[in-house]
Amino acid sequence: MKKVRATSSVLASLLLAGLTMVSFPAEAGMQWKWRDASGAIQYSDRAPPPGTPEKDILARPAASARAAARAAEAAASAASAAAQTAPAPSKALDQELEAKRKKAEEEKAARQKAEDEKIAKAKADNCQRARGYQRTLTDGLRIARTNAKGEREFLDDKARAEEMQRNQEAIAANCN
Repeated sequence: MKKVRATSSVLASLLLAGLTMVSFPAEAGMQWKWRDASGAIQYSDRAPPPGTPEKDILARPAASARAAARAAEAAASAASAAAQTAPAPSKALDQELEAKRKKAEEEKAARQKAEDEKIAKAKADNCQRARGYQRTLTDGLRIARTNAKGEREFLDDKARAEEMQRNQEAIAANCN
């Protein structure tokens, strides 16, 4: 039983190797052959690089020979047209990049302005609250707070003086 399995796996390997060898000539016929700029002959399964003169293409895949000739003509005419109008796309690209840069700068300036307005509004609100609290402190009304235990505490004269000092600093920082 082991001998039969070993023989069948050897036969499968030989068959696979034989099929691989048979397929090589077909692949070789599907290759491009051209002479590069230095005069060396190049072989590849891909078309030669754009700009290779038609006279330097020595062989091409049989199925794509006619299509490649038409594509080469189209590429040559497109390349000549692009060469004639090369400065225009460059200017258009520069203008497009300049427009994008300006738009980004405007957006950044708008975000900065919005942030500045938000800060100014917060300062104005803080100033208004601090001035109102200052009036309450100077009027002499009794001020009560809730401590950490949740109990109500009234400010004595010393605590009131400390609170007035802190409030003056808040006014100085927010009301300019």
